[in-house]
Formats: sequence, C-alpha cells, structure tokens
Amino acid sequence: MEGAATIHSIRPSQQHRFRPAVVSSCIRELVREQLGGESYDSERSAETAQTLSKRITDRLKELGLDRYKLVVQVVIGEQRGEGVQMASRCFWDADTDSCAKDVYMNDSLFCVAAVFGIYHY
Repeated sequence: MEGAATIHSIRPSQQHRFRPAVVSSCIRELVREQLGGESYDSERSAETAQTLSKRITDRLKELGLDRYKLVVQVVIGEQRGEGVQMASRCFWDADTDSCAKDVYMNDSLFCVAAVFGIYHY
C-alpha cells in the first residue's frame, strides 16, 4: 500500500521482552563452556573476553530481541584470593530495559559477564 505509515510499538510485546533469567542462563552456559578447565593467561585474557563477548551477543540475537541495543561486558582476571568490586549505573526505562549477569570462578581465574538490554523506541 503506497503511502502507508509504519507503526512502531513503544513497548515490546511479552514474547520480545528482555528476560533477565533467560539471558543469565545463556551467559552462564557460554561462560562455563568457554572457561571450564581453563587457567588464567594474561596474554590471552583480552582475546578470550572479546571472543566470549561476541559469542554471548550472537546467542542473544537468537532470542528475538531485535529492538534492543545489547551492551555486553566481559571481565576476566586472575584469581588471587583478593576481592573485586564492580558497579555500573545508567539511566533507562525500568519498564522495558534490564540487565543480566553471571560470575564464574575457578582456582585460577574469575569472570564477570554482564549484558544490558536497552529497548530502542
């Protein structure tokens, strides 16, 4: 139909919402698959974090979150018995936007993977 206006919803449907539990499960699976049995290697950790970040992004695209901007952050560090504190803040719409994370540790390394899903109106 010529001249028809495109209608965009300002809220995602229930089936297309960012669901933190589902996203956390995806993150958990991929992190353990990638890092299970691995030892910390300072020369490879940046590349491993980038690879893991890409794998998480690719998997989440399969969930149909088309209108979401996904921000994936992966931090890998050496496990030395020291504590690590991480925090983040952002300004978002609490009705549509959300985040999910997973923490993995073994005797040699730790990994924190976080995904922020921001709905694009």
